[in-house]
Amino acid sequence: PSFHIPYLYNYAGAPWRTQRRVRDIMNIWYNAGPMGLCGDDDIGSLSSWYAFSAMGFYPVCPGRPVYDIGSPIFEHVKLDLGQGRAFSIHARGVSQANKYIQAARLGGQPLERPWFSHTDLLEAGRLELLMGPRPDPAWGRHAELP
Repeated sequence: PSFHIPYLYNYAGAPWRTQRRVRDIMNIWYNAGPMGLCGDDDIGSLSSWYAFSAMGFYPVCPGRPVYDIGSPIFEHVKLDLGQGRAFSIHARGVSQANKYIQAARLGGQPLERPWFSHTDLLEAGRLELLMGPRPDPAWGRHAELP
């Protein structure tokens, strides 16, 4: 029930803290060992949190068509939306050290907020994130709430 907690920093003007916490959780609580999941994977909820977070976003409130941006672990992810359409996420420079968003573009336009809507996902086609090793407290700090 607390999967959304690390993403709430996005609403407190500190998205870089979301980026740090999400990566910490993925590194500490998810691994290939005997304790690879941090609890009972209730119908896949722990796994789906990880899959979304590893791609770089998460639907914080079920039923609300908004995705909060975290910190992806993949350089490139492509989601097949059907009917020949796709949404891709490109995290340039991403690595274990480069977990902080320095700049973002959605559909080729600068993105200054740490979230995007479901309509954005369907229409933009591409989310680009420039990653770096240090937090950028300015990125997404003054974003309007969705």
